[in-house]
Amino acid sequence: MSNFAERKPHAVLTPYPLQGHINPMLKLAKLLHFRGFHITFVNTEYNHKLLLKSMGPKAFDGFTDFIFETIPDGLTPMDGDGDLSRDFQSLRESIRKNVIYPFRELLTRLHDSAKSGLIPPVTCLVSDSFMSVTIQVAEEFALPIVLLVPSSACSFLSALHFRTLIEKDESYLTNGYLDTKVDWIPGLQNFRLKDLLAFIRTTNPNDLMIEFIIEVVDRFNRASAIVFNTSNDLESDVMNALISMFPSLYTIGPFTSFLNQSPHNHLTSLDSNLWKEDNKCLEWLESKEPGSTVYVNFGSTTVMSLEKLLEFAWGLANSKKPFLWIIRPDLVIGGSVVFSSEFVNEISNRGLIVGWCSQEKVLNHPSIGGFLTHCGWNSTIESICAGVPMLCWPFFADQPTNCRYICNKWEIGIEIHTNVKREEVEKLVNELMVEEKGKKMRQKIDKLKKKAEEDTRPGGGSYMNLDKVIKEVLLKQNQT
Repeated sequence: MSNFAERKPHAVLTPYPLQGHINPMLKLAKLLHFRGFHITFVNTEYNHKLLLKSMGPKAFDGFTDFIFETIPDGLTPMDGDGDLSRDFQSLRESIRKNVIYPFRELLTRLHDSAKSGLIPPVTCLVSDSFMSVTIQVAEEFALPIVLLVPSSACSFLSALHFRTLIEKDESYLTNGYLDTKVDWIPGLQNFRLKDLLAFIRTTNPNDLMIEFIIEVVDRFNRASAIVFNTSNDLESDVMNALISMFPSLYTIGPFTSFLNQSPHNHLTSLDSNLWKEDNKCLEWLESKEPGSTVYVNFGSTTVMSLEKLLEFAWGLANSKKPFLWIIRPDLVIGGSVVFSSEFVNEISNRGLIVGWCSQEKVLNHPSIGGFLTHCGWNSTIESICAGVPMLCWPFFADQPTNCRYICNKWEIGIEIHTNVKREEVEKLVNELMVEEKGKKMRQKIDKLKKKAEEDTRPGGGSYMNLDKVIKEVLLKQNQT
């Protein structure tokens, strides 16, 4: 191996094994690869098999200096059909207990390959903040480790206060207590308890998710740096509060905006969808007028009752607006979706329902004028980068927090009540798509989109922060 190749930095990136965590980590991997890094991307065996099934058996072949490795997730082997219905709690507990050993073995194997001259030596680790068990291995190998927070900075800030937020009085879930204002967390303005991470809505002080979050947060001070897929402009108050707590903290997003600036690169075909995309929807969108169509997608983990799904369905139908709706096979609790012939006839000329799609391609299609979303952070960021205002129906985790920002802080979306009704959906779809309120939101989100583009260009805040985290943390060993 040449001296140059030996000095090439080598980053090992490890996402938490869920779709919404893999996506931003792969984007960050691409950004680092463009900056000269050799990349090893670590999926679980289970998810790698799903990716090969959705994208084809040779999807990851032929990429120079960008390789994929796998580790087991510690659960029983997946069944033959690639079923995605894994128990989140079992996965979480297994990651806590079982990942550290195979991850250590993987780094040892990469170390041996580097000695043989096959790859550059590993110089740094980048892990999802939920995979913070990898910090111990980083310490053992004396490697810098950066934690990527896959959620908003605001939800991260609320997670830091979980110990204080845990309530033991069962009445608070039903007596309006969740409407209480949170005025004691620096950086959070006009927030209520219901706007914080949904995990706090428990009456069990020993709740496993609460324990897990606290455990994750307690490890942050051991990381070399923390990075966010956001910008200082999007979450300035929160970032000011966080930087006083964590000096090595960098906003290096939106990743989508970074990657949009080099759309025809050699990594364009490298994707991370665990479901097979249905591309006929892009052809269907070609027949629609600019800005006329509502895109509906509740993400990779949201589930709902059949009753709620039908309220959404008839609300969309009665709005008389064209819509593209992504319905995963496991979206409805306890069964598949079969629509009545009446509904199918009603939407025949203006509604299309498919199983999965390339969300960014859809959001950036000229015909899309609004996005009905669960408010996951990836979806929120992608919608901003596409300049598409939102209808918000948050489900769990950080989604209520993101919804509060979308609707109240940035004013680029409208919230739909948890107990969704078709009349409300119909009314809000029209408000978003054709009324004055929607036009104002479109203007505001267009400004946010342009600001994100500025931030990720040379000289912009996120661009310079990415440079900093590379030079000050990830390249530290290469400079010695």
